[in-house]
Amino acid sequence: MVQSQPAAGPTALRILLGTQLRRLREARGITRDEAGHLIRGSESKISRMELGRVSFKERDVADLLTYYGVEEDDARRAVMDLVDRANEPGWWHRFNDVLPGWFQAYVGLEECAERIRTYEVQFVPGLLQTKEYARAVITAGAVGSTPEQIAHRVDLRLERQRVLEGGGGPMFWAVIDEAALRRPIGGAEVMRGQLQHLVELMSQTNITIQVMPFSFGGHAAEGGAFSILRFNDPELPDIVYVEQLASALYLDKRDEVDRYGAVMERLCAVSTTPAETVDLLEKIMQEL
Repeated sequence: MVQSQPAAGPTALRILLGTQLRRLREARGITRDEAGHLIRGSESKISRMELGRVSFKERDVADLLTYYGVEEDDARRAVMDLVDRANEPGWWHRFNDVLPGWFQAYVGLEECAERIRTYEVQFVPGLLQTKEYARAVITAGAVGSTPEQIAHRVDLRLERQRVLEGGGGPMFWAVIDEAALRRPIGGAEVMRGQLQHLVELMSQTNITIQVMPFSFGGHAAEGGAFSILRFNDPELPDIVYVEQLASALYLDKRDEVDRYGAVMERLCAVSTTPAETVDLLEKIMQEL
């Protein structure tokens, strides 16, 4: 049985547990349909479990372990302990009133990632936003929301940023399109404060910021923003996150991840160096 990282969050643990169950099933030559029938479910339910997209019922996992031939007490106890930990609610669940279901998985993965690489076109990445900038961005997109809901979304975004604090956070590497830095979100004063915040963040050893300049012209990521997350546990695959207007894609197939990884490498190669980033940020601030 694979041992989980003790600090891993529930989202990562669900993926890890699903991976273990899939390997046990495949080792016995059992189909998803057969496994689904055993737990009074379907092939799609087994698929969602193995992808870590749902919570796990203890009875279902216990029945599957028996079906897969796992009889040794210690092995079963290790898996059932993982079930308990994977079903624990994350801190973000107190924001359920303003947190879309399709985004909850990302918040959980973000918390336990070892490295996050992101490309942004429209806005400064959420983990790097000031409170004032975040409020302006959220307000612009929160049609029909109450002031209380907007404030709660801002609190959520600021809470997410805690992952970059201290020495245990992920390496965060952002490539930001110059258009996002020149779009006056919230007005000149808010934007100036945001740009200064980026300059200050670059003093942190775990944060790297590059800018895709206008002067380069067309480039490999014209399709839009995306993030690539890597985890410390070798059993967890890299995941590409692509956000859409009212949903998101989570890609973990090797060819898909490799394709986005190659695009990210090309973006980093042609964007500003960290020193050039500081110069450009200060230049834009002076022009505001």
